[in-house]
Amino acid sequence: MAVVGGGIAGLTAAALLARHGQRVVLLEAHRQTGGCAGTFRRGPWTFDVGATQVAGLEPGGSHRRVFDLLEQPLPEAMPLDPACVVDLADGQPPVKLHRDPVAWQRERLRQFPESDLFWSLCDQLHRGNWAFNSRLPTLPPRRPADLGRILRALGPASLGNALLLRATVADLVSWTVRGESGRLRRFLDLQLRLYSQLPADRTAALYGATTLAMGQSPLGLWHLHGSMQRLSEALEEALRRWGGQLRLQTRVQRLRPANRGWILELQGPRGEAEQLAADQVICTLPPQALPSLLADQLPPSLGRRIEGFGDPSGAVVLYGAVDRGGLPADGASHHQLAVEDPGPLFLSVSSEGDGRAPRGQATVIASLFTPARPWFSLDAAQVLERKQALEGRIVAALEQGLGLPATAWRHRELATPRAFARWTGRPWGFVGGLGQSPDRFGPFGLAHRSPLPGLWLCGDSLHPGEGTAGVSQGAELVVQQLLES
Repeated sequence: MAVVGGGIAGLTAAALLARHGQRVVLLEAHRQTGGCAGTFRRGPWTFDVGATQVAGLEPGGSHRRVFDLLEQPLPEAMPLDPACVVDLADGQPPVKLHRDPVAWQRERLRQFPESDLFWSLCDQLHRGNWAFNSRLPTLPPRRPADLGRILRALGPASLGNALLLRATVADLVSWTVRGESGRLRRFLDLQLRLYSQLPADRTAALYGATTLAMGQSPLGLWHLHGSMQRLSEALEEALRRWGGQLRLQTRVQRLRPANRGWILELQGPRGEAEQLAADQVICTLPPQALPSLLADQLPPSLGRRIEGFGDPSGAVVLYGAVDRGGLPADGASHHQLAVEDPGPLFLSVSSEGDGRAPRGQATVIASLFTPARPWFSLDAAQVLERKQALEGRIVAALEQGLGLPATAWRHRELATPRAFARWTGRPWGFVGGLGQSPDRFGPFGLAHRSPLPGLWLCGDSLHPGEGTAGVSQGAELVVQQLLES
């Protein structure tokens, strides 16, 4: 068996297959694993490339479940409290997403009066979602056995949730909040854009309800000690221990069906061409990569669907290092700043002693969503000019929003979708999945079982969605279906 792509989805799928006694090879084009959850170094500083926080490490969470199956210790991590501090730039105190559910309930009612019914509904939907998804239903169904799994996963709460499959988070607000809801909507748009790629009026209500609950105990968001690469390293160790093979700097150029499976056309570390035969292939690359991988073997129906999805977002990311004394005293690791220029920023700040920066210093990663494709039509001079302008505006927003003095900076560099495409191999440097809108969420999304026998799909564009916890559970689902088949 072959797994294409050494991000968290690919590492998880390959390690689980090896744990179940399958001969498996994991193929990664980069010189290291991790993909969007990878890491790079600049001098004494370590920067997380994309993902900067982890969910699913709590008992019953997807990472914890996988690591238990692999008999692998979890990487060292601390829960984030608050999970995020959101400054809506409206002159009012920032919103703190406390880990303690009672403290978060008080905070949200203080910040968003008359929203209690909205949050109560979200909590109810989340509980039904969590019970349903913890039973690992196969979504969307493609075989009678898949329907059986869905029926066994259903309970009273999830049956009620099914009535809201076509609703959005904005619908929940309009049904439950009396009076002014503009400030609540701004907060929801910022938070949901991080995890669903979409604002409240386009995010599926069921997906959004669970996303909004991820920061609170008994769930929670976690900060890994060292870097996000620790998650990949632990999965690599499990893969090797159970007999799986990892091949780095090996790019899959083409997938061709064969009589008894698939032929993978590869480019090795020195540019050499070779072929690999596999009876089953799990592809964890974004769906937008399938047309080039499959060429004329791409089923027309799948090709049309991929074309109709539209583009996910790209990102411009500032990687910086500062003197810790210039940062806010609240100690929060994650912030959102709702600035107009250059646009809303998501910030990740390293913690003292977490291995990302020397004592007394901190790394600061500021992400800004941007359309990805236009960056590839610029020449080198245009790219440089645009990068310099954006870096100046991002730095100004950080210095004003955090009260950070200009003298605190020790390092700065800006990355665009072009750099992200080179690092991850993702088409156009897309940073996330397809967007969790009602017409793509759960039963309406792409299936893990592709229309081509022996080809399976996995990753942040498929159920259950984005983030390392989401793609980890997606890998569980793919392996479950593959072994049963």
